[in-house]
Amino acid sequence: MFKKGNLLRLLLIGILLDACAWAAPHANTGSAWQTSTNVPAGSSSTSPVTNTPNAPVSINLTVARLKIKHIVIIMQENRSFDHYFGTYPGADGIPMQNGVPTVCLYDPKTGQCIKPFHDPNDINHGGPHGSSPAVMDIDGGKMDGFIQSVLQGRRGFCRNPNAPGCTSGSQGPDVMGWHDAREIPNYWAYAQNFVLQDHLFEPNASWSLPEHLFMVSGWSASCSNPNDPMSCTSDLDKPGRGLFAGGTKKDYAWTDLTYLLFKNNVTWGYYLTEGVEPDCSDDAMFCGPKLLRLKVPGIWNPLPNFTDVHQDNQLDHIQKIDSFYAALKDGSLPSVSWITPENAISEHPPASIHAGQAYVTGLINAIMQSPEWDSTVIFLSWDDWGGFYDHVVPPTVDQNGYGLRVPGLVISPYAKKGFIDHQILSHDAYLKFIEDIFLGGSRIDPKTDGRPDSRPTVREDAPQLGDLLKDMDFTQPLLPPLILPVDPPSGPASIPGP
Repeated sequence: MFKKGNLLRLLLIGILLDACAWAAPHANTGSAWQTSTNVPAGSSSTSPVTNTPNAPVSINLTVARLKIKHIVIIMQENRSFDHYFGTYPGADGIPMQNGVPTVCLYDPKTGQCIKPFHDPNDINHGGPHGSSPAVMDIDGGKMDGFIQSVLQGRRGFCRNPNAPGCTSGSQGPDVMGWHDAREIPNYWAYAQNFVLQDHLFEPNASWSLPEHLFMVSGWSASCSNPNDPMSCTSDLDKPGRGLFAGGTKKDYAWTDLTYLLFKNNVTWGYYLTEGVEPDCSDDAMFCGPKLLRLKVPGIWNPLPNFTDVHQDNQLDHIQKIDSFYAALKDGSLPSVSWITPENAISEHPPASIHAGQAYVTGLINAIMQSPEWDSTVIFLSWDDWGGFYDHVVPPTVDQNGYGLRVPGLVISPYAKKGFIDHQILSHDAYLKFIEDIFLGGSRIDPKTDGRPDSRPTVREDAPQLGDLLKDMDFTQPLLPPLILPVDPPSGPASIPGP
């Protein structure tokens, strides 16, 4: 715990930094302490996105910049918030009364109205999860199109049942199913001991590739000229036409975060578990699994397709997951790490939930058992909703999103233990946090970053977007590591019933 004298010194540092270092070079980059308005379930926000003036550097941000040396983003696949945490105590979960859901969705095939139900199965199927299914699921704010999307996805023959526009004809309506500590005890243990975010939304209303583009760049687009960042326009269906033609050309011309990290000598790594990706690269029904390789652009590995990554000679920062474990041991962990799985451990339906949880637990255990734990913040999330039911209407920030709600966990010795964060958040908040901690608040902003592109919105400055620093308490004793078994026993039921 900080002593009063140290806190006073840090406060003085914060005032001096605000007056001298950060004010002039980073004007018009947005506030690191900008607050957001919570959007209750069944409502949405449609406020326009605008840049905000620079605010004073807070004491909390000043301390965070001194204490946080590593940010690790673990991105799993295709689960909605209600699907994983809809019955978590205190969270904005499935509407219930006396443990019984008060909502149900009509199944036109059976004529029944299906309530959310506990699903004990390790293998789920989900539903379509492209941009059109997102519109159908949300249904103008009614949040009642999930079963209809499943039926719509069954109408075509699906060579790959994992395709985002497709649903296996043999599966039941498991999009209304939910899990709790009986199936995902470790995820619930992380929520109980660290921070659970119950209003974290996918940044885009579409599937995995656009989300991974937003994760590293704050945008998803297609560009007519790979050498002209101003030639790009928003695209949530087939961003980067070269990828869909089976090529490996550099056709993501807009600016991604690695450009600013490289420019400011901030180390980064993008770590892959090589294998296969389940989603079709053209968001269609007719394809087989695609290989996931370091230097091959893909749905979960978009950075090799960015022009600026090639221009900065940063391709060698895309590495196998073995390099991440090695960096933990030898003290070379970069400041920023993104970690993506391969299909079998991704939790992307129909992959095993148990296998995905075991993989994530192994990653987090390794971080906690390393010397880097005391200076690390881990963000664990799932890239899109996977077609699974969620009852909260996504806020609107621009024409690209937000998308549906996904689970989010903040795991760190500085996390507020057992805290549920109700702020409006998206994966854009990870970009904002990285920029605030390591880049002095600089943004991927065409007006200030030195590499202008035609993005419609500086997503990090969206007025709806909350502040991840509010999930942390730098005055508390450091939370100890929570080493969990990779093959845990089932936890207790969250509500009475099967």
